[in-house]
Amino acid sequence: MTAYPKEFKAKIIAQMLPPHDRHIPDLACETGIPQDTLYNWRIKQQRRTGAVVAKPTAGPDRLSSQDKFHLVVESAALNEQELGEFCRRRSVFPEQLAAWREACSGANEVRQGRQSSADDRKWVHRNAELESELRRMEKALAEASSCPYSSQALL
Repeated sequence: MTAYPKEFKAKIIAQMLPPHDRHIPDLACETGIPQDTLYNWRIKQQRRTGAVVAKPTAGPDRLSSQDKFHLVVESAALNEQELGEFCRRRSVFPEQLAAWREACSGANEVRQGRQSSADDRKWVHRNAELESELRRMEKALAEASSCPYSSQALL
């Protein structure tokens, strides 16, 4: 394992993060540092700073809801051109950001769900009753079929 000077490592990490966003394979070729090492450096730096951390091969659908929220907040004040650049840099589509923004804005709305949850409880109770009755009938059927005096045994 090679140890790199802190200043050198900080310089390389700075090239991987915004605004430079250099591609890791290119940096690996230029510096001779393995790609895995560079990916690990970037992820650790992003976690330290609280930036959005996504796996290099992960698409926007694999982002956590917290990461999506951070992207929505970061992009809130951008104009159309800046938003396009932001989306390209973060590998997301503007439509996805719009959908996430809509989900965020409706997250704290009061829902009219009391009646529906009461209906759900009623159906759960009814389902439990029916399952209990089914088990009782299956047990009775099993006892009847094992009885030596059943109609099957008389034939």
